[in-house]
Amino acid sequence: MSETSGRDRIRNHGALTAESSLEPGLSADGFREAFRNHVGGVAVVTADAGRGPVALTATSVISVSATPPLLVFSVSVLSSATPTILESSSVVVHLLGADQVDLALLCATSGADRFADTGSWARLATGEPHFVTAPVSIRGTVAATFTAGASTLVVVNATHAYYAAPDVAARSDAPHPLVYHNRTWHQLSELSQVLPGAQ
Repeated sequence: MSETSGRDRIRNHGALTAESSLEPGLSADGFREAFRNHVGGVAVVTADAGRGPVALTATSVISVSATPPLLVFSVSVLSSATPTILESSSVVVHLLGADQVDLALLCATSGADRFADTGSWARLATGEPHFVTAPVSIRGTVAATFTAGASTLVVVNATHAYYAAPDVAARSDAPHPLVYHNRTWHQLSELSQVLPGAQ
């Protein structure tokens, strides 16, 4: 079996749509209102399926397994970057700090040229577009996709991690994470800590 056919076999293995046998749910506005107070980490996802690089801002990135190393994010049918991401065999997920809020805004703005500043990005040795200022970037292969309403869940097998500075995670001056809460952007800092860190 070829690599392509094997990848297609595990992709799109399920779907939840408006026609699925689900209980009647909240309205779209009611659902958004319920989630307004839930904090999401901010990331930028990049890919290139051979027609040029694309990027989008995502607040849906979560880690789901360390063995094997898997993460998940969702892409909306409304995003112009979605077709390319779903056609790509690999992506780069950039976990942003507060200093990268301009990048988050750029990749969330419809019609913006995310790659106009050629000094802000480069290609990895494997070909994917990579924003170089992100504190942590995770390159991975797309393991599976799952249609859910107007979005698609993308499961990524992480293969490489890249850091903007040496030992960034261990440094006392590591960038404060960028988070999205109640329709705006925030940074986490020592002032937001409510319990001692895990030993």
